[in-house]
Amino acid sequence: MSAKIVIGLDGGGSGNRAVSHARKLATLIGDCELILVYVIEWSPYSFQTPEENAERHNRREDEIGAALARVVTPAVEALQKDGIAARGLVKHGHVAKLLNRIAAEEAADQIVIARSSEDGIAERVFGSSTANLVMNASVPVTVVG
Repeated sequence: MSAKIVIGLDGGGSGNRAVSHARKLATLIGDCELILVYVIEWSPYSFQTPEENAERHNRREDEIGAALARVVTPAVEALQKDGIAARGLVKHGHVAKLLNRIAAEEAADQIVIARSSEDGIAERVFGSSTANLVMNASVPVTVVG
């Protein structure tokens, strides 16, 4: 049976540390797939004008495309080049909730995130989101320094 690990990416050094740790785990485990996830934070409580709402879909698609091209695809390709099964996702929403939901949907064995960040997911995750993820995740969470 293949193991699955969900990794939170942020496009910076902390995401690279999380990927590096997951790469080591995948090598030790053997039959393992890494699922790299970049979450674009979105709050339903932000106030927007009708014009902003009309543009929302286009902005989301642009953000997803940029995150895939800049962060996710290069990381996935580097892992695959080293013979590690990997794929990537970009989602909009609450970081902790999405990482946990993806882990559950994918029947993942654990989630790997980084402790600190120059920008991006760990900066948003650590604080109340990290506490929520660690305390409420349906699988173990590894926090990488």
